[in-house]
Amino acid sequence: MLEEKSGVFPASRFLIYLSLAVGVLALSMAAFFVRWANAPGIITSFYRMAIATVLMALPFSKGIRGKNSNLKKGAIFAVLGGVAFAFDLGLWTTGVMMGEVVNPTLLANTAPLWVGLGTVLIFKRRLKFQFWLGVLLALGGAAFLLGVDISRSSSIGLGSLLGLLAGLFYAAYWLLTQKGREYLDSLTYFWIAAISSTAVLTVGVVLSGEPLLGYPFQSYLAFFGFGLITQVVGWMSLNYALGHVPASLASPTLLGQPLLTGILAWPLLGEALSLKQVLAGISVLIGIYIVHRSHQENQGAKREEIP
Repeated sequence: MLEEKSGVFPASRFLIYLSLAVGVLALSMAAFFVRWANAPGIITSFYRMAIATVLMALPFSKGIRGKNSNLKKGAIFAVLGGVAFAFDLGLWTTGVMMGEVVNPTLLANTAPLWVGLGTVLIFKRRLKFQFWLGVLLALGGAAFLLGVDISRSSSIGLGSLLGLLAGLFYAAYWLLTQKGREYLDSLTYFWIAAISSTAVLTVGVVLSGEPLLGYPFQSYLAFFGFGLITQVVGWMSLNYALGHVPASLASPTLLGQPLLTGILAWPLLGEALSLKQVLAGISVLIGIYIVHRSHQENQGAKREEIP
């Protein structure tokens, strides 16, 4: 992280934890905005990013003056990160519209699992037993969820599969963001990635042939809430909080997002969780947490070995 840790005044602990809580709550509402919009996933995704890009244009233009000498280097990663996020968002929103909100959302948050596996496959790093235990728990739970959904309906099963694929692109976004934030502050990275995502989603809208206009007023309210609350408030709150809290605290807290979505699905959408969903979801979340912690410990050990 850059500017968040180097401010003149120390951040208030209350403000940090409040920002973390607000960010998790805002992201947990994302699936509900998608369903309330009742529009094709690609359309809802487009409006989320387009609205966020417009709302953050002025803060971005003011904040970039005289800063970010490494703008060109960081912008490459921000653009690529935006592309990955556009695919993640488009797949996930489509999956949510095909079935229940909980399973696609949970499976879309398997990104830490793919990041950890990518580390092993690409960099040939040897990881501890607990890493592979986490992989087994997460993949086993995910496979069980997919099997249950496919047995209920082919469309529901496809929705969960799209959520799982979204998790792969979300992992790519994480990796690109980690690199891009070495050069750019959070606001600059956020805006460049947002406009990149908007451009990709615009192409997706054109290719899909879905109309951008002609939806009920409720849909446009949901579009605006999706862009403002989830993208702007949610992501900016998390960017602020994650600049101050240790990853050991942030990781389990962020895993609360799909859990909170599951809890709220019944009162807001009437989608009650079955016992099978609860048990499989717990397996996925525990597995992701173990993988993420093991990956962090491995990264820390590697840094200590460097003279």
